[in-house]
Amino acid sequence: MVSLEIINQGYWKMPSVKVRIGEPIDKALRALKKKLDKEGIMKAAKAHRFYDKPSVKSRLKSKAATKRTKTALRRGY
Repeated sequence: MVSLEIINQGYWKMPSVKVRIGEPIDKALRALKKKLDKEGIMKAAKAHRFYDKPSVKSRLKSKAATKRTKTALRRGY
C-alpha cells in the first residue's frame, strides 16, 4: 500500500511514499512521480531552472494567450 504523508505546520514537506517489505520499487517510484506531477513540483523546478527576464516572461505569456484564443476559435467555443 502506498500512502502520502502531508504535514502542514507552517512549512511544506516533500511528498513521500512508504514502501512495504516485498513491494517492488518500480511501483513506489511510479506513485512518487504521480504525487510530484499532481502537486506541480517538477514543473516548478523546470520553470526555475534558468532565470527568465520579465520581458521574456510577458512575451511567453502573451504567446500562450494567443495560442489559447486561436485554439478556442478553431474549435468553435
